[in-house]
Amino acid sequence: MAALQKTVRFILDGKTVTVDFEKERFSPTITVLNYLRSFPNHKGVKEGCAEGDCGACTVVMAEPDNSGKMIYRAVNSCLIFLPMIDGKQLITIENLAQKKDNKTILHPVQQAMVDLNGSQCGFCTPGIVMSIFALQKSHVNPSREIVEDALTGNLCRCTGYQPILHAALKVSNGQPDHFSEKENFIKKELANLKSDHSDIFINIEGQTYIQPKSLKSALEFLSEHYDAMVINGSTDVALKQTKKFELIPKVIDLSAVQELKFIKEEDDQVEIGAGLSLESIKSKLNGQFQAFHEMLKVFASKQIRELATLGGNIGTASPIGDTLPLLFAYDAKIKLIDQSGERTLNLEDFIKGYRQTDLKPSELIYSVIIPKHQNIWFHKISKRKDLDISTVSAGFRLNLDHGKVKDICLAFGGMAAMPKRAKQTEAFLTGKVWNETNVTEAMKFLKEEFQPISDARSGAEFRKLAAKNLLLKFFEERKDEISTAR
Repeated sequence: MAALQKTVRFILDGKTVTVDFEKERFSPTITVLNYLRSFPNHKGVKEGCAEGDCGACTVVMAEPDNSGKMIYRAVNSCLIFLPMIDGKQLITIENLAQKKDNKTILHPVQQAMVDLNGSQCGFCTPGIVMSIFALQKSHVNPSREIVEDALTGNLCRCTGYQPILHAALKVSNGQPDHFSEKENFIKKELANLKSDHSDIFINIEGQTYIQPKSLKSALEFLSEHYDAMVINGSTDVALKQTKKFELIPKVIDLSAVQELKFIKEEDDQVEIGAGLSLESIKSKLNGQFQAFHEMLKVFASKQIRELATLGGNIGTASPIGDTLPLLFAYDAKIKLIDQSGERTLNLEDFIKGYRQTDLKPSELIYSVIIPKHQNIWFHKISKRKDLDISTVSAGFRLNLDHGKVKDICLAFGGMAAMPKRAKQTEAFLTGKVWNETNVTEAMKFLKEEFQPISDARSGAEFRKLAAKNLLLKFFEERKDEISTAR
């Protein structure tokens, strides 16, 4: 194996920063939030929840894409381990305003917030400003829907949001700023940082942090450190540290493995790399898979989707993960890889139980293969529309033959210890006419097919009621399509 890098390098405040963990005594899993707040001049970033729920810790990561265009992404700094920003530009609230002739000149985003009364107590304001800044750098005259989506990850108890929305709509007009002027310089600096493709290996104070830069290296490290926690976006694993205060002894961070970040489209299917962020998937598919697009629209927040990956969401095998029931309905397959080769299996067979999968210690999730089914439907029940975990979610597939059910999949999350299909209900409906009478009768089977638990989100009886009502909702919403199919 080639020489290993023991430091992390990135751009902050317009300058290259090198963090030597041994000298500076930082834990390799220190979050970007806590790293920034360790300095007196970066207190603008705030910790509100330490789990990606409030957006007060929002910062912006910037780097050029394959075409050389700078991409600015608003992310939750409480969920990012410091080595994950290696080779990137980190932008904080302190970097937006400029000093000229002993005067402070606010960035246009900041000025719009001032002019339109978008701030009151100010605790959440830095995170909100950073979200609008990333929006302003990415869109010219965005629609209100795009603006609202960009701000769903920022909570504010004071302003009622309307002044914030007005400020975002006012400022997102594509006007250049001092970041635009320095982009060529920043790109050259980042290119210099990334010219060294050495894998990162940090071992300090009972922790080992490994960041391979290639799939080959990742598989080699995994074969030697099979007991490591494998992460990519870390939006789930980070909570072990930030909320449960657990020490993660060994981490293999796949966020720099570019071979896992791809979309390959064929006539009858699309293959999505396990390391591609959910926001990138949402953007690249551009609504082509309608149900998948609808699911991603209500998946957490944009800040989390910029980090979270499809492979990571599947790998957690959560019973309330949003992607799994829908992918069951799509009849998706998963491709696994190790040093000896690869294997592909049905996603349903990959999930074995509560947070249990068929992944071998030497394997990584390589990709997910999604057939281009048309008759797919998704719905999520949660206490709030955005940035919330499912109480019950459903992914349904239906194909008819002369008005009768030829093929049906009714997959649910939140109804058992793992995402699960209602196979008794499916069997009852198969071969029957797809009409309200049969659907109503099937609802009786569905209500008794699961034994969900009661927890903080809902009672078991509500979940049963919600599941059967989702079947009726599916029937009602697809009446026109069913009529056409006949």
